[in-house]
Amino acid sequence: MKLTRTTHFNPALFGVIPLVNVLFLLLIFFAVSRTFVVQPGISVALPFSSFSLAPQRQPQIVSIAAEPVPTIYFRDRKMSFEELAKSLTDGSGKDATLIIRADRATPYDLIVQVMNQGLSAGYNVVLATTAEQK
Repeated sequence: MKLTRTTHFNPALFGVIPLVNVLFLLLIFFAVSRTFVVQPGISVALPFSSFSLAPQRQPQIVSIAAEPVPTIYFRDRKMSFEELAKSLTDGSGKDATLIIRADRATPYDLIVQVMNQGLSAGYNVVLATTAEQK
């Protein structure tokens, strides 16, 4: 006895299945890559603030890591406070924004010194905070 199939397969379907697979992979890739944050510098734990401010021009970022000895990073370079002061006065601070990303364990005195140096160089100073409280 010869058995016959009740369903018939379309050979064009075998070309569509890999295409659908690739489209799902691209969808997953773009969904995951949207969560990446591109911020140069050192990873610091920012304090919480419910306010956020977006700078109008390309900002200069100063990162202060609270290691056993607080370390200052500016333009992806580790430097002392005196070198930072010289770099800020040499740069064009007129109507530019200086974002300070300081670790929450950083001494407040150092943050205020960096803020004062940025203000005296003509920068608009913003202290970076995180939008989520951990």
